[in-house]
Amino acid sequence: LCFRRHLLMALTSCLFWNTFGLSAALDSKPNILLFLADDLGIGDIGCYGNDTIRTPNIDRLAREGVKLTQHIAAAPLCTPSRAAFLTGRYPIRSGMASSNRYRALQWNAGSGGLPANETTFARLLQQQGYTTGLIGKWHQGVNCESSNDHCHHPLNHGFDYFYGMPFTLLSNCQENKPPELDVALQAKLWLYSQIIILAVFTLIAGKLTGLFSIRWKIIACFSLVGGLFFISWYSSYGFVQYWNCILMRNHDITEQPMRLERTASLMLKEAASFIKRNRHGPFLLFVSFLHVHTPLFTTAKFHGKSHHGLYGDNVEEMDWMVGKILDVLDKQGLRNHTFTYFASDHGGHLEAQDGSAQLGGWNGIYKGGKGMGGWEGGIRVPGVFRWPGVLPAGAVIDEPTSLMDIYPTVVHLAGGTVPQDRVIDGRNLVPLLQGTAQKSEHEFLFHYCGSYLHAVRWHQKDSGAIWKAHYMTPVFHPPGAGACYGKGICPCFGEGVTYHDPPLLFDLSRDPSEAKPLSADTEPLFDTVIRKIGRAREEHHRTLTPVPEQLSLYNIMWKPWLQPCCGTFPFCWCDKEGD
Repeated sequence: LCFRRHLLMALTSCLFWNTFGLSAALDSKPNILLFLADDLGIGDIGCYGNDTIRTPNIDRLAREGVKLTQHIAAAPLCTPSRAAFLTGRYPIRSGMASSNRYRALQWNAGSGGLPANETTFARLLQQQGYTTGLIGKWHQGVNCESSNDHCHHPLNHGFDYFYGMPFTLLSNCQENKPPELDVALQAKLWLYSQIIILAVFTLIAGKLTGLFSIRWKIIACFSLVGGLFFISWYSSYGFVQYWNCILMRNHDITEQPMRLERTASLMLKEAASFIKRNRHGPFLLFVSFLHVHTPLFTTAKFHGKSHHGLYGDNVEEMDWMVGKILDVLDKQGLRNHTFTYFASDHGGHLEAQDGSAQLGGWNGIYKGGKGMGGWEGGIRVPGVFRWPGVLPAGAVIDEPTSLMDIYPTVVHLAGGTVPQDRVIDGRNLVPLLQGTAQKSEHEFLFHYCGSYLHAVRWHQKDSGAIWKAHYMTPVFHPPGAGACYGKGICPCFGEGVTYHDPPLLFDLSRDPSEAKPLSADTEPLFDTVIRKIGRAREEHHRTLTPVPEQLSLYNIMWKPWLQPCCGTFPFCWCDKEGD
């Protein structure tokens, strides 16, 4: 009788917690900590199968929480993917999808960026009483019409505090590294400049030797035009380190150019400081890592420590930073009251190489990588959640989910509601993460490369099949290589893609590597599936409305009057961190 009484009390207590304790936890407003890596492949971390790169802290998050195995980025490049993450909407809806070959912002001094009329999750959480902070990479633009209007700045999009790069890391940011920004165009501009210089010297020599009968005034005018041409492009591309590689605290520039050897420690210090300042909460902290984008600058402590060269060193340093930030949560007693998330903005960069050394990530069994809008390797990313006592530990979910789902999820947890005046493509993940729902709310997911729809995924819930139809695929170089080596990233349109009619069809539930396309001869449902996906594609297109293209050639070009500068332009240099 005594044993039964104690057992009954234990069961009652457990039932009380499941019914009321969980409800109370959800009724309160948790702190929200979001980690987003840059260019990390799904196969680069231990909890997704890598047994040679050490990521104990990210793996611990997965053990103590929920791991998603089919977590999909809305775009295969950073600017559009992050725009979708922040707004819960496909980037084509906000104008952050490009119809030209420039698919991400190129300069701090461009006029394109996340439009002011887009509502980020940070803005909605601000309205719910959260203190909001962004530490790290932004890459959503800075100014529109002047060098200090900050129309695209994080503080104009719902963040109370910002410390980090308004742009993104480039090889140009590190001394003695080959340039990364617009390399092909720079080579052409150098060639044209050399031709002009050669022509000027030829005219001068011909004039002095009497071979040409030409007036000095004409030679002077030609030289002036050539000089202006050189200045017009070299004033931007010749000083990328000063124009793009800067650190800001709120609206103030603290380093121009930034000192990479101390950037990781500064980001870590800022993240810890934000948590400590706001420990009484609630707070939203978005830690947007500069890791693991090239040039893979890694501090001496981690240099040469991994089995995968510089890239592996950089991944392990990022994991260490995750652990240090989680330690701060623990020391402040916030572990059980913080909803934590880790992901990457898109797949690993296969074409990032230095000779035989691979400088980009590994996408596991999935075909393709960064820049490829349809193939899984470009868009399938890690997705890990932890909230002790609320989310189950060690759970694995194979349902299709999206980075856009973070938007309605965190807004729900904060007690807010998503905007009703626009299409929100993300879905609230809380029921799926808790186990109260078994199926994803996504029936279709649309996979864009720039503004071009490359593929559509259909989650046939009654059968469990995950159908995926490719309307366009990139032409690999060299043929069969699995990437576009020598091109930087694969193109989205034109001669760089193959158009498929009928579309290439795969069932990802049976063929996740997309190795064996189906046909009417091999798949009885082929025609039915293609028709179903085709109708969904048409319905999706009807939901799109024309908006200004933020990544147009004009918007992405360098404009000196928009250049953030900590001095008097063009003398932009400062080191306030060192001071």
